[in-house]
Amino acid sequence: MDRTARFVAPLVRALPGLPRVQSAARLALLPALVACGPALIACGPAGSSGADPAFPPLAKKWYDRGLESFRGADIADAESAVASALRIAPEHEDVRMLGARVALAKLDYDRCVELLQGLDTGEARGLRGRAHWYAGRIDRAADELEALLADPGVRDEWAENVAKLARRGGGRTPFRLSGGMLGYGEMPRVSQTNLSLIIPVEVNGEEGLGLVHTGYAETVIDGSGDPAWISLRFGDTRQPDASHLEVKDVPAITKDLSGLSRQMNAPIKVLLGVNLLRHIHPTFDFEGGQFVVRSFEPPPPPAATTVRVAYVRGGGMVMRSALGREASSPHAALFVDTSMNFPFAFAETGWKKAGVTLASLQAVPGAPQLKRGVIPFMQLGAFALPNVEAVHLAEPPTDLEMQIDGTIGAPLFAAFRITLHDGGRALWLEDHPARMAPPEAPPAEEEPEGKELKPPTLEGPPGAPGAPGADDDE
Repeated sequence: MDRTARFVAPLVRALPGLPRVQSAARLALLPALVACGPALIACGPAGSSGADPAFPPLAKKWYDRGLESFRGADIADAESAVASALRIAPEHEDVRMLGARVALAKLDYDRCVELLQGLDTGEARGLRGRAHWYAGRIDRAADELEALLADPGVRDEWAENVAKLARRGGGRTPFRLSGGMLGYGEMPRVSQTNLSLIIPVEVNGEEGLGLVHTGYAETVIDGSGDPAWISLRFGDTRQPDASHLEVKDVPAITKDLSGLSRQMNAPIKVLLGVNLLRHIHPTFDFEGGQFVVRSFEPPPPPAATTVRVAYVRGGGMVMRSALGREASSPHAALFVDTSMNFPFAFAETGWKKAGVTLASLQAVPGAPQLKRGVIPFMQLGAFALPNVEAVHLAEPPTDLEMQIDGTIGAPLFAAFRITLHDGGRALWLEDHPARMAPPEAPPAEEEPEGKELKPPTLEGPPGAPGAPGADDDE
């Protein structure tokens, strides 16, 4: 909708500190590497090298289509193509591996494990370990990830941290919910130009602020040392009787967040990653200044559009956007990073799909190293976004499973009321009532005092008696 586009586009010009945006945009996709395993051998999708006599030609065509769709984040088409390939070559390892990646991207953990049964490569163990972990089967996740890390050629920080958490969490049920059915509170706004999704939260009984971070798989707490199991409490701590939601046995990785706190100008105590968000069914209303977390799947809002999302190896969030109004228009695969205080950053592939040349990009005033341009059209669910301004993502990562064309930042989420539902597989986007309301009608002019009032003239259909053009002689 034009209203939403007008809300988002001026941020390209209005945000101060633009010299820092370039590095933020360049690093926006790096959190996905935490979920993917930054140095994991064969992290990307496997493809058949040369002609494979055991690969029937028709199955190979379906596999190639599925791989292309998967890399473009078209998970529905990838799933359909893989299903066709499996019917022809059900035991082919490449097809099964691709099917497992597709299943993990759509959070179908049991299907992922089923397709990998009997495969003991490092890549298969990595995928299987992630599926068990996100499904809450922590002992089985530990077995798989420890077997993966026993290979001296594998370096995977995510697997190392999660394997430690899994072994120390024996007997735990991750993300146990207690307290009320929901917790709610206000979303503080740290500055007029910082549109990050920040919410108050208690971490192990201590009050703090949490940053919603859709680019990270796991919860991250400020500190150093080994990962730990923590508890979080959401709700207005100033009102003891107010509804709150407590999440116990939350697996968390430790990192120094002091630099992020300085950048945000707020004491960030915890990053709320997607593995947590998928369990608390949140709604974020930045413009309304409120958030809600729930112990149940939320009912559909009265007026909302649905946007399906996928996850890089079950971690960083990805969505697709049409770049034109026609059915044949190309789609962009967009990484969703709510830690980036910028609405859009497009890589070269994204500009090309949108029909925009890099030569047409212009420097941002005050930040000559940062270039910007206009995406003619984007579509998110039922919302049309014409003439969207975006900055150039100069160095997108090249080692992710999907071909990422750009990044969506927190300001776009701030333009809507956002609800995560279906276990994290979809978003409901609602426009704000203030922008949806029709303009007020101008007040009626007062009639001069003493003027004779006449009844209104109601026009009938053409040719009716008394209607304009009717023949009075008939």
